[in-house]
Amino acid sequence: SLFSSSEEDKRDEAQRKEDEMILLLKKAKLSVHRGQLQAASGFLHQAVVLAHQTHNNQAIIYTYSLMANLAYVQGQLDSAEKLFKAAMSFMLAGGTPQDDNAVIEMSLKLATIYAEQNKAELAEHGFRFCMESLEAKLEKHKELLGEEPTEEQEALRKETRLLLGLCLDSRARYRASTLHLKQAGQDYQDALNICRQEQGETHPQTLVLMSDLATILDLQGHHDDALALVQQAVDLSRSVGHPDLHVLLGNMAGILLHTGRPDESVRFYQEALGLARQAGDQEAVDRIQEGLKEVKKRRNQERKEEEEAAAAQ
Repeated sequence: SLFSSSEEDKRDEAQRKEDEMILLLKKAKLSVHRGQLQAASGFLHQAVVLAHQTHNNQAIIYTYSLMANLAYVQGQLDSAEKLFKAAMSFMLAGGTPQDDNAVIEMSLKLATIYAEQNKAELAEHGFRFCMESLEAKLEKHKELLGEEPTEEQEALRKETRLLLGLCLDSRARYRASTLHLKQAGQDYQDALNICRQEQGETHPQTLVLMSDLATILDLQGHHDDALALVQQAVDLSRSVGHPDLHVLLGNMAGILLHTGRPDESVRFYQEALGLARQAGDQEAVDRIQEGLKEVKKRRNQERKEEEEAAAAQ
């Protein structure tokens, strides 16, 4: 009959749009992987139109999240903020609880955006909402789970705890950038404790957190404590073949310079420089070269002071 064929046409049309949308999302992901961010953005804009046309809520949320992350890495913070808010409003309207980890993860990204925009009050409020939601959720888990949690419950507990670690890490970076070093140090310490317990002593993230905490201790003038901690991170990194060993070595070189050991500092900077070039990490290469310039400056300063002191005798 005529009626059923038009129904079939509608179904075929909806299926065609869904297939096209999936293809666009795959193309977008491939473009991001290749570093072609403009192309990726174009594919995502086409995909979100199809997601709206087919009233596919899950696809709308997923596409907005990808668009938001893409805007964020390109430094388009206002755009990223709007897109994360759009994704969250679709999630909450679809019945996702406010303390769902996916909602909290987006709230954390918003807090990080506010921090980068120097909107201190919004950033603090955002970080606090994430922490309090996750801590309350973990308490509730503890009461409900008892002695024998199922595999699924245990996986959710671990995921929630690691997300709390990520919140602490993000807030620590924000606090360090605003020179609230004592609070930043506490957040890094708490994040490190979580990471050690959940991921183990030699996990790449644990080692990066050790190095970050060492940097804060160094900035506070606790150079010996900083050196002991970063040395431990570097030794463990060498033993497991950490992909970011060059970053940790660069940190250690900087701390050695602050403890008055320029020769050792240069040695570690040079090792870090070689590894950073191998890894193609231009940002780290620039940072390390800055560090080497700093060593040179300090040495010249010391030489000048020695010459002046000798001349004065």
